[in-house]
Amino acid sequence: MTEIIFFVEDDLEGGYVARAIGESIFTQAYNIQELRELVRDAVHCHYPDEATRPKLICLHIVHDEVIAS
Repeated sequence: MTEIIFFVEDDLEGGYVARAIGESIFTQAYNIQELRELVRDAVHCHYPDEATRPKLICLHIVHDEVIAS
């Protein structure tokens, strides 16, 4: 595997949640900078062997916005 993709959404209680697509990896943080660090740490924990660890981590950030008409 060369890349792993995380689906990132706003958390209902504030901050962000990130879930890996096709893997059992989940993390959450209060800001995007912290989330990036925690996602990297989670991937390193899930793939302790560097040879099998994905080389790229992609964050697909989804942000819902409501506009009154």
